[in-house]
Amino acid sequence: MNKIVLIGAGSANFGLGTIGDIFKSKVLEGSTISLHDINAKALENTKNIALKYKEKLKVNFNIEATTNREDALKDATFCIISVEVGKRFDLWDQDWKIPLQYGIKQIYGENGGPGGLFHSLRIIPAVLSICDDIVKICPDAFVFNYSNPMQRICHAVTSKYPDLKFTGLCHEIASMERQLPTLMETDYSNIEIKAGGLNHLSILLDVKYKDTKKDGYPIIHKKFKDYYSKLAGEYYPTKPGAERGVFFELYKIYGYLPITTDSHLGEYIQWAYSVADHEAIMEFYNNYKIRCLTFYDNESHYTEFFDPSENKMNERIVPILEAILDDANIEESAVNLPNNNFIDSLPKDIVVEVPGILNKSGVTGIRLENYPSDFGALLNNQAGTIQLTTSAVLNKSKHQAYQALLADPVVDNAISASKLLDTMIDFQKEFLDYLK
Repeated sequence: MNKIVLIGAGSANFGLGTIGDIFKSKVLEGSTISLHDINAKALENTKNIALKYKEKLKVNFNIEATTNREDALKDATFCIISVEVGKRFDLWDQDWKIPLQYGIKQIYGENGGPGGLFHSLRIIPAVLSICDDIVKICPDAFVFNYSNPMQRICHAVTSKYPDLKFTGLCHEIASMERQLPTLMETDYSNIEIKAGGLNHLSILLDVKYKDTKKDGYPIIHKKFKDYYSKLAGEYYPTKPGAERGVFFELYKIYGYLPITTDSHLGEYIQWAYSVADHEAIMEFYNNYKIRCLTFYDNESHYTEFFDPSENKMNERIVPILEAILDDANIEESAVNLPNNNFIDSLPKDIVVEVPGILNKSGVTGIRLENYPSDFGALLNNQAGTIQLTTSAVLNKSKHQAYQALLADPVVDNAISASKLLDTMIDFQKEFLDYLK
């Protein structure tokens, strides 16, 4: 019997969305779903809703829930991690807004820039602690991470535990499934894509019609401006074209369609602040915050997760688990793995987002030949920051955290960076006091 452990099961969307997907799977039928969270109240909510829909749908799964991680991990086949530490939005506000007070212009402040560093310094120790337990309790388990900042978490984990079967997953690639059929005027089943780069900074390298083998980029180029300038926010009501300032600029400069169509792109780029739609970014953030904080208040937020008539999956993880168990040897469009010559222009230890092959061995990345050197140069700007973030965490080094700030292309003032680091350690002492 397979055991699927959801670590961070009380998270808004993740826990219930993943459970709903598992309930739709015939391959996973009979599995134990072990729910774990350190927040007992959120965990209880998730468990009760899961049990309710298990009974309603008459599905054959065993559901257990515990705040004890060691109990949850015992005999695990798969471990899926989606966690945060502390009061997420209070800390996120600090990550985003305090650097601005020191004159450091950053966008969004979640995954890149100074905000991404402080987020990483808080969450990486927590994820490493989870992986410490996995290595001791269920070392053969397949481990998947959804937590952000993806690049830095995955680099830290794979640096400390290179033999752990660890893969990062992000839902951003799904934007292609939603958007390309309209752009290319065909079903997604008739579209073949190849994409890669870094998480949240990845591009569509190649796109073809399966039936004719024709290049899909000519029609994308033709329809791009009209389509995306009229496309409103896909998750929350926004004005057409909102939040896509950096997206438009990247497309114009490099000629490739970015996979991430929202503001996340701008977190890694020093000039992004000048072209971003800041009003739309704040609108999205506020709407997202409200949804997360009120998720359990209204059943309508999650009923669609358990609709058996809906064939679509909320997350990509279930088809991946099925492919591993079936030894399917199929391609997954985007996985995050250490760069084993997948992208020539990036260091080997950096975790890259590339297509992968799924089979009983787990996830194997696919090499991207002739990766564009111009966009590769943009990606390379992140390499030192990622490496130094890992060093700062593993060595508990404040000095290396400072070096990570100075390596970040968004940071342009050493004195401000030093003062910012001191301020953030003081504000977030509960999480960053380990830096000496």
